[in-house]
Amino acid sequence: MKDLRRYLALKYIQYLVLSSSNAVSTFLGLLGSAYTLILLQSAKVSSKSTTVLISSLAQADILVFLSLVSDVVLGSFGAAVSPAASAAARLLLTANAHVSCVLLSCVAFEAYVITFLPSESRPLRTVRNARLVSRVIWALVAAECALFLVDDHLRASGASAPSRGPLGLLFQLSSAAAALLRSLSYILGILLRIINVYIYYKIFFSMSPR
Repeated sequence: MKDLRRYLALKYIQYLVLSSSNAVSTFLGLLGSAYTLILLQSAKVSSKSTTVLISSLAQADILVFLSLVSDVVLGSFGAAVSPAASAAARLLLTANAHVSCVLLSCVAFEAYVITFLPSESRPLRTVRNARLVSRVIWALVAAECALFLVDDHLRASGASAPSRGPLGLLFQLSSAAAALLRSLSYILGILLRIINVYIYYKIFFSMSPR
C-alpha cells in the first residue's frame, strides 16, 4: 500500500539519512507509527512477512513515547533523580534507534530478494520467519541495552565496584564489552546506510526501462 511505502520512506529518512534525530522528525515518526499501527489492523492489509516487519518497526516507536514520558517525569523530580533512572530513559532512545535501523535493513533486504529471487526466496518469506527475526532483533537489542545499563551503573558506583575475584572479572568483561559495542555502533550505522543505498540502487535500476 502507498501509505506503508510513505511510512517506510519517512523512517528511512529519520534513521538512515538524518545524522541525528530532531524534534520534527521524532514527532512525524511518532505520528506515522501510530497511523501505521492503526492501518495494519485493517482487514484490507494482508498478513505478509513485510507487514510483520513494518508492524514491529512501528511498535519500536513506543520506546520513544516512553522516553518522552520519562523525561517529563524525571524533569519534575529534578536533582532527586538517580543516574540509573536517567540512563534508562536515554537507553530507550538507543534501543528504538537500533531496532529501527536493523528492521529497516531487513525490509530492504526482503525487497531485494523479492526483486531478484522471487521464487527461490518464497519459502523463507513467511510470517513465521518474519516474527522470529523481529523477536531475535528485539532480544539482541534488549541484551545490548542491559549491558549498557550495567556499565553505566558501574561507572556511577566507581570505587565501590569490586575489582578482584570472579565478580570483579565479570564487571571488567561487561565494561569492556559495552565499550566495544559503543565503538562499533557508529561503524555499523554507516555500514547499514551503505547497504541500504546499494540495495535500493540495484532495485531502482533493475526496474528502470532499459
